[in-house]
Amino acid sequence: MTDHLNKLPIAGNLVGEHFEGWSDAVKKEFEELALDGHVGSQLLFENHRVRVWEIRLQPGQRWHAHCHSLDYFWTAITPGRSRQRTFDGATREVSYVPGDTRFFTFGPGESLLHDLENVGDTELVFSTVELVESSNTPLSLGS
Repeated sequence: MTDHLNKLPIAGNLVGEHFEGWSDAVKKEFEELALDGHVGSQLLFENHRVRVWEIRLQPGQRWHAHCHSLDYFWTAITPGRSRQRTFDGATREVSYVPGDTRFFTFGPGESLLHDLENVGDTELVFSTVELVESSNTPLSLGS
C-alpha cells in the first residue's frame, strides 16, 4: 500500500517517521477513519463528475484523518503552514502560497489516508476537487 506513496506529489518536508510523535488517539483515529471520504470541511458541490470541497482551518485546528481514493487536485487559497501525517507513519510540514496546486492520480485499490493540521498563525483555506470518474469507486459520505 505504501509503494505508490512514493509516486504521489505529496508536498512538504519530512519531519518524522515511524509514527514518531503521534498520540495513541491519532493512531486510533487513522484506524477508525481509514475509509472516511470527507476530504474537506464543507462539500460545496457534487454531481456525477466531481465533488468540490472547501477546507478551512484556523491556527491550531486539525482536519481529521480522511481517505482520498479518487483522482483529485487541491489548490491553496491562502498562504500558510500545515503539518500532515500519512498512513505510513510519516509526518510532513508544508508551507503554501496562494495558487499552490497539486494533482493526485490513484490506480485501482490505491488511496491516500492522511490528516491536516494548521501550524501557522493565519487561517488556512484550500479548495479540493475530486474526479468521480476515477479508477476507484467513490467512498460513501454517509447521510
